[in-house]
Amino acid sequence: MRVSLDYGPGQLAIELPDERPLDVLEKAAVPALADPNAALRAALAAPIGTPPLRELARGRRDAVIVVSDGTRPVPNRLLLPGLLDALAEGGLSAEAVTVLVATGLHRLATPEELDALLGAELARSLRIEQHDARDRDAHVHLGTSPAGIPIWIDRRYLDADLRILTGLVEPHLMAGYSGGRKAVCPGLAAVDTIRVAHGPALLEARVGAGIVDGNPLHRDLVAIARQAGVDFIANVALDRERRVSGVFCGDLEAAHAEAMGLVADECGVSLNEPAELVVTSGGGEPLDATFYQAIKGVVAAAALVRPGGTILLCAALREGIGSASFQGLLEAATDPQAFERRLADPEFFAVDQWMVQHLCQAHRRARVLLYTDGLPEARAGELLVEPVASPEDGVRRALAGASRDARVAVLPQGPYLLTSVGGRPQPLGRGSATLAP
Repeated sequence: MRVSLDYGPGQLAIELPDERPLDVLEKAAVPALADPNAALRAALAAPIGTPPLRELARGRRDAVIVVSDGTRPVPNRLLLPGLLDALAEGGLSAEAVTVLVATGLHRLATPEELDALLGAELARSLRIEQHDARDRDAHVHLGTSPAGIPIWIDRRYLDADLRILTGLVEPHLMAGYSGGRKAVCPGLAAVDTIRVAHGPALLEARVGAGIVDGNPLHRDLVAIARQAGVDFIANVALDRERRVSGVFCGDLEAAHAEAMGLVADECGVSLNEPAELVVTSGGGEPLDATFYQAIKGVVAAAALVRPGGTILLCAALREGIGSASFQGLLEAATDPQAFERRLADPEFFAVDQWMVQHLCQAHRRARVLLYTDGLPEARAGELLVEPVASPEDGVRRALAGASRDARVAVLPQGPYLLTSVGGRPQPLGRGSATLAP
C-alpha cells in the first residue's frame, strides 16, 4: 500500500506491506471557511467575551500585536489587515501599532524571513520588533506563577496600552493546545521563565497534547498571561490542507476554549489498541525544518505505539538539527539514559533541553528510527535515533520478526494530530511530579 506523509514543502510517498493491519490516521475533513477574511471581520465585530476590538481601541495611546515566529504556519497576511482596520476604526493608526514577534527561545528572523512571515508590504511598512529571551534587561519581573515559575515578560509588550495576541491553535505536546496564552509565555518570556516552565519536573507532570484539565503547565501559562495582561486574542484553526477552518476572537480564555473544542474534534485520532509500528511525519514545513521541531512528530506517535514497539519519523530537516545548544546536548548524550541522569542534576540547565527530554520519554516506550534526506546518515546517527536509508528500510527493520498481525499506524500530519489509544490522551512522561498546588 502506498501512503503519503507531509514532508518538507510537499509529500513523501512510502510503501507499506499489504498483508498487515494498517490504520492511516488523519485530521478530519472539516470544511474550510469559504471567506476567511469575512469570518475574521465578523469575529472582530462580535468577539467572544469582550467588546469589539474597535471599541477597545478607543482612547488608547498605542497597541502591540503579538505574532508567532516562522515555526508556526499562522496566516498573518489574513489576520494583520483585519486587526489594523479594527484598530483604525477605534482611532489607532498603523503608526501607533508595534508588531512584536514572539520567538520564545528561537532565533530571530532575517529580513527576508520577516517578509515571508508577514508579507513584504506589511513587514516593510509596520514597526516590527522581535523578542529576545536572552536579553534580561528587556524584560520586567512580575512575580511567580502558582507552580513557582518566575515571570519575566518582554517590556515592550507590557508598556503597550492595548495588548493583542494572535496565533494558531493545534495540539501541543506540553500545554495541551497551542495558541492563546502561549503567545505570552513562552513567546515573550525570558530564559529564566522558560527554563522553569519547560523544566524536567514539570514535563514529568500531567502535561501532554490534548490535556488541559489538571495540566499544571496550562494552568500556569494562563496565570502568567493574565498577570501580564491580555486585552484581546485572534486565533485560527487550520484544516489538513492548512486552510483556515475557524477564527476565534475575544477573551484570552473564552475564545481559546472554543478554538480548542474545534481542534479536538478536527485533530483527534485514536486506536483501539497500540500499534507495533507508528510511522509519523514531522509535520512538513515549517515544522520539520529542524530536528528540534520534528521531535513533536515522535511525541504524537509515542501515544500510539505499544511498549517495545517502533516509531519511524520522516522529516526533511532542511535547516538541520536546531540550535547550537540543542546540538551540543545530543552530541554529549551517549544514550537516553545518560541524558536523563544528567537532567536529574539540579545544577544542570541548557537551552532546549526539554526537547531532548521528550525524545528520551519516547525512548522509554519504543525504538525510534529516523528517515531524512536533509542530513548525512552518519550525522543523523548522532541524534539519539537510528537512521534508516529509506522509509521502506525503516519499515522492514521495525517489522523484522514481528507477527503477521502486528498493527501499523501512519500519521501523515504527525504533530498536528491529537493521538490516543481508546480516546483518552495520556501524558508522555510519568504523569506526576512534586509541584506547587
